[in-house]
Amino acid sequence: MEVVILPDPAAVGAHAAALIAARAEATPGLVLGVATGSSPRETYRELASLREESPTRFDHVRCFALDEYVGLPPGHPASYAVVVAEEVTGPLGLDPDHVHTPDGDAAHILEAGPAYEQALAEAGGVDLQLLGIGSNGHIGFNEPTSSLASRTRIKALSERTRQDNARFFDDGVSVPTHCITQGLGTIMEAREIVLVAQGEAKAEAVAAAIEGPVASMCPASVLQFHQRVTVVLDEAAASRLSLTDYYRSVAAAIPLLGPDAS
Repeated sequence: MEVVILPDPAAVGAHAAALIAARAEATPGLVLGVATGSSPRETYRELASLREESPTRFDHVRCFALDEYVGLPPGHPASYAVVVAEEVTGPLGLDPDHVHTPDGDAAHILEAGPAYEQALAEAGGVDLQLLGIGSNGHIGFNEPTSSLASRTRIKALSERTRQDNARFFDDGVSVPTHCITQGLGTIMEAREIVLVAQGEAKAEAVAAAIEGPVASMCPASVLQFHQRVTVVLDEAAASRLSLTDYYRSVAAAIPLLGPDAS
């Protein structure tokens, strides 16, 4: 695991975007796993800026979102299908047919998870997965106590996660109680993972994920078992780490976009 500590959220976004752009250039037809929420927004803005410099840069990228709420009406602005369309598909000029989210409105909702797993397999799996992290350590919507081997499935959201996400619901619609999310086992099958985090509110979860024991109480800690992970943090999100000097020295010694960077 490589830990990169940068001054501010803008620097985090620029670093992660440069890494993603390099992988897209090196891997025709790159399958990119995309996250939603506040953490990756700077990264998506930077990717959009890179596309302005080279309009065809991401033309052949395919995307799979991590998760989707269950039960929102089609086209609801807080649905991840809409968020991904607005923050990723449009700004990066992707073919909408190449961008996928779990079907939170499926008629047979219990079949939505296995169907998404099949779609991932048919695409050849995720080459690079972008992640954020929740204040309780969740990745995707894998809440504490999630199985470290879990697959895409329906998951009940914790009250803390629903409170954290309430800011995205400004039309009187309550935050749903359930979602469909890629499981931790599914996420771990990505060939490379980049996790971004900003702000003091994420510092405790970041420290638990990187330096704590691997445990279901901090789902992101399972990333310690992945062989190619880069964690990109601002100073505030890194503020509770114990080995910051070590991480800085290691990051300085590794080429920014080298093939073995993480």
